[in-house]
Amino acid sequence: MADLDLVDFAVDYAREKGASYAEARYEHQIEENFILKNSVLDALYFGEDNGIGVRVLAKGGLGFAATNSMTRADVKAIVDDAVKIAKAAHRKDPIVFPPEAPVVTTWSVPQVKKLSDVPVEEKIEEILHIDRELTDLKIKMPARFFQQGNKQIDKYFVNSEGSRIKSFSPRVRLYYFLTVMANGNVEQTYQNYGWSGGWEALNELEMRRRVIDEAKSMQNSVEHGKKSPEGKMDLVVGPQVSGIASHESCGHPTEADRVLGREASQAGKSFITPASIGQRVGSPIVTVCDDPTIPHGIAYYAYDDEGVKSRRRYLYKEGIINEFLQNRETAAILGTRSNGSARATTYNVEAIVRMANTFVEPKDWGFDEMVEGVKSGVYMKSFMEWNIDDRRYNGKYVGREAYRIENGEITTPVRKTVIELTTPTFWGAVDAVGKDLEIFHAGFCGKSDPGQALDAALGGPTMRLRNVTLR
Repeated sequence: MADLDLVDFAVDYAREKGASYAEARYEHQIEENFILKNSVLDALYFGEDNGIGVRVLAKGGLGFAATNSMTRADVKAIVDDAVKIAKAAHRKDPIVFPPEAPVVTTWSVPQVKKLSDVPVEEKIEEILHIDRELTDLKIKMPARFFQQGNKQIDKYFVNSEGSRIKSFSPRVRLYYFLTVMANGNVEQTYQNYGWSGGWEALNELEMRRRVIDEAKSMQNSVEHGKKSPEGKMDLVVGPQVSGIASHESCGHPTEADRVLGREASQAGKSFITPASIGQRVGSPIVTVCDDPTIPHGIAYYAYDDEGVKSRRRYLYKEGIINEFLQNRETAAILGTRSNGSARATTYNVEAIVRMANTFVEPKDWGFDEMVEGVKSGVYMKSFMEWNIDDRRYNGKYVGREAYRIENGEITTPVRKTVIELTTPTFWGAVDAVGKDLEIFHAGFCGKSDPGQALDAALGGPTMRLRNVTLR
């Protein structure tokens, strides 16, 4: 409790020092990770860290400082530093935050099986069990790599507007990388799944089934896969592909700091400008959302790291650029309000504009219905590679599991399907969106300097694209 008292003290002291606005964010993180390589425990990590980050507005400037030394003297020192930095800015265009109503609340993510109650030996054994089932398949698999990680994050946020927000967020992540060989061919895949909640995650996500199915499809591809066709044709993409496209070609370019050019030298620009709201970027059937409130999405949160209540953000709505991901600073510049998009990896870095759980909103098409409407094309169920330029305009996606579609039926597996096209061309080609929403594919959203790699989820339903060029 003494540590939390320091958070309140930091805000009060910052106001005494002349800050027009002040906030302090305490975080305590417990992290556990292990790596298995071909059934051998290769690495095991336990980490624990806590500290306070303080951010202030003073004389139109913004200052931030942090410490992991939880003493009154050290907290005073970081407040002094933050105020000094803010006042030294001498900005001609003062930074302001739109006012927000104060919030006093506590929120947490429920756990059916608490992470803290499950010994690491039990967690390792559960992943080893999946690995042993892989070896029982008798598939030539020279490399099997699993990384399993868990985080438990306690936060306490206070600001000078009167907000007091406590939260607890447990997160589970499983990453695996497999290599399969047959007939002189090699196939590799990596998959990343995430969950907000407890150790029930592996069962809820059906990880055993997913891994086994992946290995079997890889074997089918290397033994029977044909060269993927090229030229103009229809393409049906699975939730993983619609997910990576929503993250890279919608989520990133609608980050307001990118739109304003703030990330140009660090993580890239955006083809979108502040005047782009209302412009068409896709077909009327396409709506891409970013939603921190999705239950058990790895980027779930009820309030962001500026104390703003989270909500679903409609980035592309019915094919139209609808809104940007905003924090309080960018919202003031663009004449709007924050939509709860400010997040930080931990206490010692500032909260910046970030995605959370980004996905294509489902419609009512069935999978068979979409395939039946394709005379000649490809079903790209998953991807092995993606590439996109720093404006998020020219993108490339390479299939991992893919199949030929002929006369409305899925036939032979095909290898390395490549689609390379612009963002408007991709979303403009969509004419059918399925109802099979899947949002538990996890990623890391990397931005800023110093870099912040933050949990993000990406997903969507199956979609059909008409008359696109495969290479």
